[in-house]
Amino acid sequence: MPVDLNCDCGEGYGPYVMGDDAAMLDIVTSANVACGFHAGDPAIMERTFRLAREKNVAIGAHPGFADLAHFGRRPLPCTHAEAEQLIAYQVGAAMGIAALAGHRITHVKPHGALSNLACANADLAQAIARAVKAVDPRLVFLAIAGTELEHAGLSIGLPVAREIYADRAYAEDGTLLPRNLPGAVLHEPEEIATRIAAMVKESAIISVSGRRINVGIDSICVHGDTPGAIAAAQAVRRRLGEAGVTLAPFHA
Repeated sequence: MPVDLNCDCGEGYGPYVMGDDAAMLDIVTSANVACGFHAGDPAIMERTFRLAREKNVAIGAHPGFADLAHFGRRPLPCTHAEAEQLIAYQVGAAMGIAALAGHRITHVKPHGALSNLACANADLAQAIARAVKAVDPRLVFLAIAGTELEHAGLSIGLPVAREIYADRAYAEDGTLLPRNLPGAVLHEPEEIATRIAAMVKESAIISVSGRRINVGIDSICVHGDTPGAIAAAQAVRRRLGEAGVTLAPFHA
């Protein structure tokens, strides 16, 4: 089966640039674009959507906490109703700017701390999934594989794509190792590519100890803000091609 290669993009703000989106969009098949809360703004969103359209890259909304100072990676108090509002607001904005750019939002991927909290909190995951479905039930819910987000999307009938991370280490329970722990973020391109090829081949997350956790894998993410992200994405794409894996967007 084809596998998607995605990247979080459009994560600058005003004059501040984060990552090399133009180079990354030459490598990936899908892009998750910040919607202005954890990063991004209308001008960056439109520019990223137009560039993705030119390069035939599928696009999705990447909504997170309203926390520019901490890039959406700080857990914030949030009721389930507020989570629904956060998601609906940002997805709606992304759909509007994408239409202006002549492209179409095909998926939604929760960002950062909001996503991490929902991975282990079934009620929060349900709230996020409900918001996506309310905006457009045809949107694919891009969820971290094996988590409450995946289960929530499936339980309410959303099309779900299951995601693993190329440049993040996994704990023994299959969740992402917290960023404040040593080795949580991976940087060596060939190490990343070898690990991802093994995960795709085995349809399993490989933890830091080598434990295999069987999951479905529809998409692989490389973080655009990580140093060496372009080299890592190139290495992953090359290694998967050598393994006979076809890369293609997961949307219909």
